[in-house]
Amino acid sequence: MSASALGLLRKLAKLTATAGGAFGVRQVVASRATPSQREKLARSARVARLSTRRAGHFAAVKVRGATSDAARRAELDQQFLIRSAEDVAKELGNMKGAMMKAGQMLSFLFDGLPPEAQQSLATLRADAPPMAPSLAAKVVADELGAPPEQLFLSWTDLPLAAASIGQVHKATLRDGRQVAVKVQYPGIDTALESDLVNVRVMFKAFSNVALKGMDVDTLTSELYARMLDELDYEHEAACQSAFAERYAGHPFVRIPAVVPDFSTRRVLTTEWVDGIGWDEFLETSTEPQRQYVAEVLFRFIQGSIYRDGVFNGDPHPGNYLFGSEGTGNTDEPLVTFLDFGLVKRWEDGELESLTPLTEPLLRRAPDELVANMVSAGFLPADHGLDPERVWEYVIKPYTPFLEEPYRYAPDFVQTALGGLLEVDGPLANVMNTLDMPSSFVILDRVVWGMSAMLGHLRASNNWRTMLEEYTEQARPSTKLGRQEAAWAANQHLD
Repeated sequence: MSASALGLLRKLAKLTATAGGAFGVRQVVASRATPSQREKLARSARVARLSTRRAGHFAAVKVRGATSDAARRAELDQQFLIRSAEDVAKELGNMKGAMMKAGQMLSFLFDGLPPEAQQSLATLRADAPPMAPSLAAKVVADELGAPPEQLFLSWTDLPLAAASIGQVHKATLRDGRQVAVKVQYPGIDTALESDLVNVRVMFKAFSNVALKGMDVDTLTSELYARMLDELDYEHEAACQSAFAERYAGHPFVRIPAVVPDFSTRRVLTTEWVDGIGWDEFLETSTEPQRQYVAEVLFRFIQGSIYRDGVFNGDPHPGNYLFGSEGTGNTDEPLVTFLDFGLVKRWEDGELESLTPLTEPLLRRAPDELVANMVSAGFLPADHGLDPERVWEYVIKPYTPFLEEPYRYAPDFVQTALGGLLEVDGPLANVMNTLDMPSSFVILDRVVWGMSAMLGHLRASNNWRTMLEEYTEQARPSTKLGRQEAAWAANQHLD
């Protein structure tokens, strides 16, 4: 852990104590609140208590470290980070809803923490505590008109997966088809508004230390809009059906079909797909299999962004399954894409405002880059920054596109973020002047999420050449590129 990153975390610990204290006032009126209001107050209080605990622990570490040598201070700092990660994971992992989703969306930022802390925070990317079988059955009955045992030939009471706003059960339809049934947690919609207040406080605390030019209200408003989409399973069903139709017959992308008759606003039923998850794939896969999957993920993400104008904004490791069947080549596992709740569709002019940034960035044309960043809303017109320093800052997550071939390392995100969040570093003035337009919020999540996955896969390829197939309509550069181009021509997508 670098000194600058540790300094950032220390400052955040101080700020969260102040932010948490703001929720204490709400407890005064708790006795007069309705049950729904009391639930909101309870969730806010948990965030406040978490903040207070972390600040108290930080203060104790500071006192103990004042009379210790450098080695002991480093040991205390590491213990603080590990305890903080365990505490955050416990609280956010149990809260479900927007707070857990926010934790999931930011969890890739913590690749630079000690291994024990990473292990704790990994729970934010894994399963949440499931709801009781009777609650899940009641949601199904309320939404579909009958209890699960009457609707389905078979139904698993215990979920196979539980996430931030819902859990997945395996079932068999009366016609024999196996399906995955996602059931939304009851009451999760009423917690959304108060949760987003907590998320806004968390992001404001962050922006007080780093990225001081960031418009937190715009960022959280975009997150709120996407979270509203996620709560509406009918919206997700429409998105998934559109993706499935779009990628029908695709050579290496598989998307499960939606079963409309068993899908409502709070229940989503799709065809069942066998496969192993991300962690098991990393443990059991061969080097060729990992390189194949890396290119599949990269091409799906870039194709969706630049060709389709609509993309899955949550490249979460839990959103993929890897099958042993597929093309007949054991080095080419079947990749299934899941969870289309957090989908971003470009509005008129949004993509057009962002694409002029990529070419001068990769060509190292800082003056042109900065002018385009001003036009796109990343910088104010009177920023007064050195364009070379801006380029040096902005290029960090895109360095794999400057060198061909380039192999991602597992610590790629850690290293890149270490430079971006160096609060006292040479690029701090750039960091504190930059803003993030709302249109870029979800795309930024995709950039970092994809980079983290490629790092864990140790992916190696000519990434810029592949990117230009989607941004510049360049000729296919790989076997998969040629397969996709042939498919697109048959689908009249080229």
